[in-house]
Amino acid sequence: MNFENRRLVKQMLAGEERAFDRFFDEYFPGLYRFAMTRMDGNPDGAEEVAQATLCAAISKLATYRGEAALFTWLCTFCRHEISAWYRRRDRPGKKIDLVEDSPEVAGALDSLRAVLADGPESRLEQMELTRLVHVALDRLPGRYANALEWKYLEGVSVREIAQRLDLSTKAAESLLTRARGAFRDGFSSLTGNRLTLRGGTI
Repeated sequence: MNFENRRLVKQMLAGEERAFDRFFDEYFPGLYRFAMTRMDGNPDGAEEVAQATLCAAISKLATYRGEAALFTWLCTFCRHEISAWYRRRDRPGKKIDLVEDSPEVAGALDSLRAVLADGPESRLEQMELTRLVHVALDRLPGRYANALEWKYLEGVSVREIAQRLDLSTKAAESLLTRARGAFRDGFSSLTGNRLTLRGGTI
C-alpha cells in the first residue's frame, strides 16, 4: 500500500497531470468524511476543508516519506485545516477522537458506512449507529480489521489475503470467519442488531 502511495507522490512531483487527478479522486471523499465527523456534519465546511487539505498537502509533497499511509499523512493536514476553519469563524473547535483515525480500520469503516447510509434511520440515529460500529471495530485484533478491510472494501480475493498475511488459503478463510464473527458479536452486544456487509451478513 505505501509503495503505491510513494509512487503516486513521485508521479505528482514529476508533474504528471493524471497523478494529480487520481490523487484528488481517491482522497477527496475520505477527507470530506473525515472533516464532516469533526464539523457537526457541515457539508459546505467539510468540502472547503477537504479542498484546502489537498492544496496544503500538494505544497508539501516533497516531505512525504511513505512511513505512514498517504491518507493518514493527509489527515494531519486536515486537522490543521479544521482548526483554521473554526478560528476564522471565532468558534472553538471540537476535539473528536474516533477509532477511524486508526489506519487498520479506516477501510472497513468506509465499507460499513455505505451500508449505514442506505438505511431508513434519521441522521442522528445513523451517527450513533456509526459510533457503535467504531467501538466494535476498535475491539478487533489488527489482523481481523485488515482482513475485513481487504475483503469488503478492496474486494481482495481470499487467496490474496492469504498471501498478504502469509497464511494458507484455508487459514485465511478461517481468519475471515473469526473476524466476521468477532465483529458481529461485538456489534450485537452493543445494539442487539446484525449488520450486513457487501458480500454477506457478518
